[in-house]
Amino acid sequence: MMTKDKYILVALALMYLWVFNSLIGIKGEHIFLSVFCVTAYTIHPYGKKFVFAFLIFLIYWIIWDGMKAFPNYLFHEVNIRDLYDLEKGIFGIYEAGEILTPNEFFLKHLCATCDLFAGLFYINWVPIPLAFGFYLFLKNPNQLLRFSICFLVSNILGFILYYTYPAAPPWYIQLHGFEFIPQTPGNAAGLLRIDALLDINLYKGMYEKSSNVFAAFPSLHAAYPLVAFIYSIRNRYFVWSAILGFFTVGIWWAAVYTQHHYVIDILAGIFCGIAGWLITEYAILKSDKIKSYLSAYTDMISLKQ
Repeated sequence: MMTKDKYILVALALMYLWVFNSLIGIKGEHIFLSVFCVTAYTIHPYGKKFVFAFLIFLIYWIIWDGMKAFPNYLFHEVNIRDLYDLEKGIFGIYEAGEILTPNEFFLKHLCATCDLFAGLFYINWVPIPLAFGFYLFLKNPNQLLRFSICFLVSNILGFILYYTYPAAPPWYIQLHGFEFIPQTPGNAAGLLRIDALLDINLYKGMYEKSSNVFAAFPSLHAAYPLVAFIYSIRNRYFVWSAILGFFTVGIWWAAVYTQHHYVIDILAGIFCGIAGWLITEYAILKSDKIKSYLSAYTDMISLKQ
C-alpha cells in the first residue's frame, strides 16, 4: 500500500533524475539507484530501514556525482608541476643517475603479480568499507551511523581540498606533460594493465566516469578504508580490523603503483580520514542534542525494533 512517505520518496527520486539529467545527463547508475531505493523502501519494512541506514552514503554519492557539473579547475588554477616537484623533493628515489618519483620508480619495476594485487585492492576501495557498514547495520546500527557521519565528514574535507587545490594525478603528466588541458577524460592509468591481462574492460569503463581528473589531492581512496579500519578497532571487531588493515595499506600502495596518486596525496587522504574521525567523535557527536537524535535514529533503523 502506498503511503504518504512513499509518495514523497517517489517524488524525490523523480526530482533527482530530473536535476541530474539537467546537470550531467542521466546514466544507468542514476536509474538503478532511484529504482533500488524506491523498491527497497516500499516492498518491506527491513528495506525501509536499510535505505535510512545508508542514507548518508547516498548523500555522499549524490554530492560526488554532482561534482561533475562543477569542475574544480573552473574555481582555482590546477597544480601540475608544483606537486610533482614536491613529491620528487620529499620522496624521490635515486636510480641510475636520476631522481624518480615513487610512481616513476614503479613504472620501471612492473610485474604481473603486482598488477593483479593492485587491481584487487583498488576495485575494493568502496565495496569493503560498505561491507563493513552492512555488518554494522546488522550488529551495531549506532556505530554504523557514527561510521557513516565520519565517512561523510572525511569526504567533505576532501572535497574542500579538491576545490581549493586542484591537482593533476601522476598519469596526467606521463600522458600530457605539464600543460593544462581542461576537460581531459578520466584514465585508468596502470589499472589498464589488469584489463589487458584479463582481457576485460572493467577499469577503463570505470575511470571514464571520473568526476574530475584534477581531483588527485587528497586521495580519498586512502581515507575510506582507513575510516572503516578506525571504527573496526574502536569496536574490537578484530577480524574486520585485520581485513581492513590489510586492504587499507594495500590501497595506499596500489594508488601509487598504478600512477593514480602521489605519496603526498595518500598522506593528505590519511589526514582527511583521521581529521574526519576527530571532528565526528569529539565535536559533532559531543552535542547532547545530536546524541539524542542519533539514539532515535538508531532505534528507527535497528532490525530488532
